[in-house]
Amino acid sequence: MATICAAQIILAEAGTEDLVIGMSAVFSGNSRAVGIERYRGSMAYFREVNQNGGIGKRRIVVKAYDDGYNPTQTILNTIQLVEKDRVFLLFGYTGTPTVVRMLPLLQRYREEKILLFFPFSGVQLLRQPPYQDVVFKCRASNWDETAGLVDNLVSVGRMRFAVLYQGDAFGRSGWDGVRRALTRHGLRMVAEATYRRGTPFSESMRPQIDILRRANPDAVIAVATTASCAALIRDARDAGWEIPIAGLSGSGIEVLVQMLQEAGHPSGRDYTKNILASQVVPSYENTTLPAVREYRMLMDRHRPMPSVELVKEPYEPLQYTFASLEGFLDAKLLIEIFRRMGANFDRARLREAAESIKDFDLGIGVKVSFSPTKHQALDQVYYATVKDGRIIPLTDWSAWK
Repeated sequence: MATICAAQIILAEAGTEDLVIGMSAVFSGNSRAVGIERYRGSMAYFREVNQNGGIGKRRIVVKAYDDGYNPTQTILNTIQLVEKDRVFLLFGYTGTPTVVRMLPLLQRYREEKILLFFPFSGVQLLRQPPYQDVVFKCRASNWDETAGLVDNLVSVGRMRFAVLYQGDAFGRSGWDGVRRALTRHGLRMVAEATYRRGTPFSESMRPQIDILRRANPDAVIAVATTASCAALIRDARDAGWEIPIAGLSGSGIEVLVQMLQEAGHPSGRDYTKNILASQVVPSYENTTLPAVREYRMLMDRHRPMPSVELVKEPYEPLQYTFASLEGFLDAKLLIEIFRRMGANFDRARLREAAESIKDFDLGIGVKVSFSPTKHQALDQVYYATVKDGRIIPLTDWSAWK
């Protein structure tokens, strides 16, 4: 096996009575913000649990490796976690192309009863045979997100949709979701364009914009990661194209807005108008929700960050993000599953404990459930937009009528 080119981070010194969780996520490269922020949210909750005695006096230990959004590295990391580190379960993997490539390993490890909990991926492959029974999902799917965007835009009279999508499993899943949603309305895409995974913000998206613009759409849905989606928006506005551009939760709207504001600052240009995004968790500004209040309190209390061995590139953490709130809720739900195992932490009982979750109140106004035939906790989709440089919840779509 190739050498694992990754660092590991351990929440507490591992011992025989610890619950060791394995994670492979993106901590480097253009998409690192999403991986780092989800990690931070999860760790805020895990640290609070550990400081209050753990689970049955067992500490939660996280071993995390960087895969750099590289599917091959994800495979190597997973083998390391299962065969060398002997983790209890896999948790919090980040990115559809990476998760899709490691799924066959879950088949290989079926006898060991290795399960993957709460990956940051909405791809449909996780929700159908043969993988739906070895993966537990917390978030809504790409089909849920794209259907919500299409339905709301159609409701205000926008009927001509163009799609930019990443040329891999993530992009194709989102593309298929848009296609299915449009078909329900008797519509079809008027144009589509792709880009390669890893495209940086510095690269021009003008060729893709030229392709999409020729079809005269009245909305663009971008199934894209942060840097690529931001590049699309910047170049569209520089070309005088003020069309609404909608991203998915994977676009990481907070960092996307930061990038656009920094790009527009020298010329005084505002690149943040007419952008919106679907989300799989409610707004972190909605402090009427108990889980949001708890999230903000624990993020402020613990201020979690991966070690410098894990995050080797400069990164300035954000106080609150949709991604870290998602990681926080993932950790909270996993801890509830652990609690239901009682004193017997046998991996063979893990699936049963997870499937016992019925109408559990996470504190976000929507109760979650699992069952032997249902391994997706939430299908709720939320929306955000930008006003005066601030990210705000989107509930009134009339501005795009």
